[in-house]
Amino acid sequence: MSLLKEFRDFAMRGNVVDLAVGVIIGGAFGTIVDSLVGDILMPIIGVISGGIDFSGLSVKVGAATLAYGKFIQAIISFTIVAFALFSVIKAMNSIKRKEEEAPAPAGPAPEEKLLTEIRDILKSQK
Repeated sequence: MSLLKEFRDFAMRGNVVDLAVGVIIGGAFGTIVDSLVGDILMPIIGVISGGIDFSGLSVKVGAATLAYGKFIQAIISFTIVAFALFSVIKAMNSIKRKEEEAPAPAGPAPEEKLLTEIRDILKSQK
């Protein structure tokens, strides 16, 4: 029974749950980006480049077929995903910085108040 309890504790730890949520959202985000690249951006790039469909580009070398068009499409997809993640992280860091830079509430800090009280007590004892 202790093995099951230990596994349950491990599986319910905050980091594991956060990681699982991240993987699921990342998979969904990847599907959206794949659709953006394959269904929207690549046709536009194909029109701009004179009707080239990158996914169909390949060269036959002996019995092997090198599908370099799919590789080009994967590079474009990676670049878009990297840029999207960069934008999201940059926005999150900006929000976090604004929260950290928020002015402290007015009034003395508790330590300052305590030191002031001690000072006043010492003055009154003289």
